[in-house]
Amino acid sequence: MSTIPESVKVGQNTVFEKNVTIGENVVIGHNTVILEGTEIGDNVTIGSNCVLGIKPNVSARMRKTEQKKDKLIIESGTRIGHLVSIYAGTQISQNVFVGDQASIRENVRIGNTSVVGRSAVVELNSTIGRACTIQTLAYITGDTTLEDDVFIGPCVSMSNDKYMGAKPYELEGPFIKKGAKIGNNASLLPGIIIGQETIVGAGSVVTKDVGDYKVIAGVPSKDIHS
Repeated sequence: MSTIPESVKVGQNTVFEKNVTIGENVVIGHNTVILEGTEIGDNVTIGSNCVLGIKPNVSARMRKTEQKKDKLIIESGTRIGHLVSIYAGTQISQNVFVGDQASIRENVRIGNTSVVGRSAVVELNSTIGRACTIQTLAYITGDTTLEDDVFIGPCVSMSNDKYMGAKPYELEGPFIKKGAKIGNNASLLPGIIIGQETIVGAGSVVTKDVGDYKVIAGVPSKDIHS
């Protein structure tokens, strides 16, 4: 059974599976589904038509995920928009904002006060630091790390498979250090490191590691800081 405090406001046709934990003063929109084992802290707002706590499912050609935790945890003060899907095994810290139609996969960690924009995708096994901004339609590939205060512009794309499935490869997304800023529509190749406070110009294709405090742009990207 799931216990719903009296202070919780629940929309029409909302579904709670068993062993769901809901904090005080939570607001949940219409037609939202809260799946088994999900934990939601105090003062969380959840929009309509969301599905929270999804268990991963794969085909024979997809890799299987070893979940570090088997439940979704959403900490206090977080706000989740409409039509959002978030998987079990993920932890969303305090005062995070998740925009409409965003998707967050399993084994993801998102730090305090970070923003995941409208229709952005955060794939599995990724770590998002505190006070990060991931803007509209950005794609954070699996196995990626964003340290604190990173900015990801709209429609940024990342990859984690060097050989695009042609041969075995240990998947590795980009590692983006504290305070780096990635401009609109930039593409980041697998396993690259973006240095602290570095700026990547809009439309750049980053094919190799970039040091700290650089300004890069172009296809492929080059240092343009004088």
